[in-house]
Amino acid sequence: MERKKTDVETMTAGLVVGVTQSVKDTGMAALTPLHREVVKGLPRTAEQEVRVLFASLLPGDVTPYHSHRFPVTVYMLEGAFTLELDDHDPVVIGSGQVYVEPAGINMTGSNAGDVPARMALFYVCEPGAPFADPAPRS
Repeated sequence: MERKKTDVETMTAGLVVGVTQSVKDTGMAALTPLHREVVKGLPRTAEQEVRVLFASLLPGDVTPYHSHRFPVTVYMLEGAFTLELDDHDPVVIGSGQVYVEPAGINMTGSNAGDVPARMALFYVCEPGAPFADPAPRS
């Protein structure tokens, strides 16, 4: 396969308009935005750790009651995930949907469906920080 080289200015321009260059003469490969959201609570340290995790909950599975120190982005691959956050209405996230779990709010999640709930999780945190902290039930 032939590899096409380009300069930084051209690639930066491609990112600004939301496309990447294609090796073929036919044009550009378009990026498809899945979700965009301004969030509060990201780490402000000199370094951050980016984590991409996969989770699978079988029908009837329930997560422990917990909170996250930083926002967690959930992208549902299959099934549905019900999220119950303190002082919020329950949220059902279905296949192909994205939801950002806020930092510092106690929550639990479950799979009330009859198929596995499979999801990719994206988490930016301080290096070595735990993914979740156990929360006491009030």
